[in-house]
Amino acid sequence: MKLTLKDKEFLERLRMLLDEKELDIALKDEGVKYMVLKRNYGDKIESQFGMTRQGMRWRFNRLFNEIYTEAYATILWVESNFGTDLRDHAMAIARQRASLYRKARKMGEMNRPRR
Repeated sequence: MKLTLKDKEFLERLRMLLDEKELDIALKDEGVKYMVLKRNYGDKIESQFGMTRQGMRWRFNRLFNEIYTEAYATILWVESNFGTDLRDHAMAIARQRASLYRKARKMGEMNRPRR
């Protein structure tokens, strides 16, 4: 599953709050493990994210407990069936794609009309 622009913006804002020590991500274990946001973040949600607490929880859960962990589950399955020999190839491809994405984004910003 690919990340949307809203997902990327959310992650950038979340990273800022984590860096400022306003939020923490913790691992909960209630029979099934999952990640949660910790600290009192209610006041920051509206101003930083423009969404409700429920919207914040939904997007966090989708990104961290579904997409992120599912990616690792897929990697674990592939490596348990094919070994880790392909990991370097996959990382090289992923790095190249990320680099191409960044270049395309910069080119798009350069070609965008100024206001």
